[in-house]
Amino acid sequence: MIHIVKTRRIWLIISSVFFVAAVIALLSWGLKFGVDFTGGSILEVSYKNSAPTNEVIHEKLAPLNLGEVEARRAGEQNIILRFKNVDQPTHQKILDALKPSGEFTEKSFDSIGPVIGQDLRNKSMWAIIIALVLILAYLSYVFRKVSHTVASWKYGAVAIVGLVHDIVLVAGVFAVLGKFAGVEVTASFIAAFLTVLGFSVHNTIVVFDRSRENLLKRGGNFEDVVEYSVNQTLGRSINTSLTVLLVMTAVYFFGGESIRNFTLVLILGVLFGTYSSIFVASPLLVVWHNVSKRRKTSSK
Repeated sequence: MIHIVKTRRIWLIISSVFFVAAVIALLSWGLKFGVDFTGGSILEVSYKNSAPTNEVIHEKLAPLNLGEVEARRAGEQNIILRFKNVDQPTHQKILDALKPSGEFTEKSFDSIGPVIGQDLRNKSMWAIIIALVLILAYLSYVFRKVSHTVASWKYGAVAIVGLVHDIVLVAGVFAVLGKFAGVEVTASFIAAFLTVLGFSVHNTIVVFDRSRENLLKRGGNFEDVVEYSVNQTLGRSINTSLTVLLVMTAVYFFGGESIRNFTLVLILGVLFGTYSSIFVASPLLVVWHNVSKRRKTSSK
C-alpha cells in the first residue's frame, strides 16, 4: 500500500507552494484577456508565401489609425492581428492595406464591443461560481449517509477546495504565459475551465465514493479507511487521466492554432485535477476530521 494520507504533510506543502506561486503570478501580472473580454477586433490572415514581418505590417496599417496594433505570427504563413473595434468599411481598408505585402486569404475576423466583452466576463465568472455551488450541494446530498463520521457538507467543501486549487494553478500558468508568451484568455478558455471542473470533481468523487462505501461496509479508523480507499482508486484515476492526456496532447500538437490554448487548459486541468483528487482532497478531509475530533475531545 502506498502511504499517501499518512505522508499528507509533504503533499500539502508541495500544493501550498505551487498555489502561492500561482496567486503571486495572478496578482503580479493577471490574465491577458483576449478580444472576447476586452472588446476590439481580431483578424487572422494566411499568406500564400512567407508572412511579412511585424514591422512591415505596422507600416502598412499606420495610416488607418487603428490604435495599438498587435501582430502575432501563427506559423510561417499566418498572422493574427488585434486592434481596436472597427466597422466593416475599415475592415475592408485593412485588407486593402495588407495586399501589397503579399497574396493572402482572410481566415477569420471578429469584432466585439467593450460592453459585450465586459458582459461576457461577468457571465463567465457567474458560470464558474454557480458550478461550484451546485457541486457543493450535490456532494452534500450524496454523502449524507456517512455524515455520522464526517458531516456530508465537508465532502463538498473539500472538493471545492480541490477545485479552487486546480483553477488557481491553471490560471497561474496562463498568467505566466500571458506575460512572457502573449497567450490570451478567450471565451474558449472559460469553456475549457468548466470542463476541467467537471473532470476534476469526477476524480474526487470516485475517491470519496469509495471511502463512503468502505465506511458503510467496513467501518474502522477514518484515516485508515480513506488511505485504503485512495489506494483502491489510484490505478483507475491515473489510467483514466493518462488516456485523456494522450488524446489531448495529440490534439494540442496536431489540432491547429485555433484550439491550442483550449487544449492546453484541458491538459493542465487534467494534470492538476488528478493530483488534487489524490494528494490534496483526501488528505484535507482527514486533516479536517482529525481537527474536529480533537476539538470535541478537548471540549469534554
